[in-house]
Amino acid sequence: MENAEFEQLVGQYYEALYRFALSLTRSEAASCDLTQQTFYLWATKGHQLRDRSKAKSWLFTTLHREFLGSRRRETRFPHHEMEEVGHELPVVSPTVVNDLDGSTIMESLLLVDELYRAPLMLFYLEDFSYQEIAGQLEIPIGTVMSRLNRGKTQLRQLLAEDSMKQSKKIIPLDDARKEANNRG
Repeated sequence: MENAEFEQLVGQYYEALYRFALSLTRSEAASCDLTQQTFYLWATKGHQLRDRSKAKSWLFTTLHREFLGSRRRETRFPHHEMEEVGHELPVVSPTVVNDLDGSTIMESLLLVDELYRAPLMLFYLEDFSYQEIAGQLEIPIGTVMSRLNRGKTQLRQLLAEDSMKQSKKIIPLDDARKEANNRG
């Protein structure tokens, strides 16, 4: 698709799409994001539409599907203010938090049995639903749920072991001083 044609499409439908998005989201920022995402999808996939006269319908349908997808994600991963749910969070020592980072988690994830690793990665990294994972791996949903549970257990154990190894490497300041005094 040529730039001029794309710009013409944006000029023609942006305002209407934005108003539609605003009616769905009731948020200006979310409406802008949703409208931009729709035009991004058009830029990447619009060439597949054979009948250009149906572009308007395609854009509105795509915007609506993106909105529904975002709502599903919000339902699966709701946003909560820390003040509201702080009492529900587990108590974790600051040293554990400092020691864990993305690379540690990814390294541990790669050590999880392959049988459980694929569902974990699809669910947590790719944001697939149980149904989508079942389709991708060609296994029943119950098996997906079971493998996710076992995989999470295995990942927790690996992270706990890694945390224990890290904490053994750290010598408390008092012990380090005693050790230095004994040498000198």
